[in-house]
Amino acid sequence: MLSLNQAQHNRVYQIKAVNAEESVKKHLSNLGVIPGGKVVLINTSGENGIVLLHNSRIAINQTVLESILIDEPSENPANWLSLDQLVVGDSGQVVTIHGTGAVRRRLMDMGLTRGTSVYIRKLAPLGDPIEIHVRGYELTLRKSEAELVLIEKEEK
Repeated sequence: MLSLNQAQHNRVYQIKAVNAEESVKKHLSNLGVIPGGKVVLINTSGENGIVLLHNSRIAINQTVLESILIDEPSENPANWLSLDQLVVGDSGQVVTIHGTGAVRRRLMDMGLTRGTSVYIRKLAPLGDPIEIHVRGYELTLRKSEAELVLIEKEEK
């Protein structure tokens, strides 16, 4: 078992326990950080980590991240990545979309639904935007949108 601050970015983990003060534990529970739940560490910068939890992004302090114990669920293979982590020439299938509301609906309306094949065509020099081939057409996404799409990468 490891703590959430030791997790790899953009991987789905299962929460095993929360070892914190009772008030912190209660607050995290209200946010949905409960044993058995799933969480994704999106980014860490400075003293905070950005966590994806129930399709919402939450900033959590490093000390609180240390108190959240996680374990990799068995159904999360090593080749699940967010769409922004793929490089030109990679392909895979959509596993899920972590966005909420209008963003999620928009991505699904553009053809990014569970089981859909995607192929990375181009990346801008700084990595934003990303051009993908999906359902017979080219689609360009912002990196922030691509972070919300979880892909099962196909082995070459």
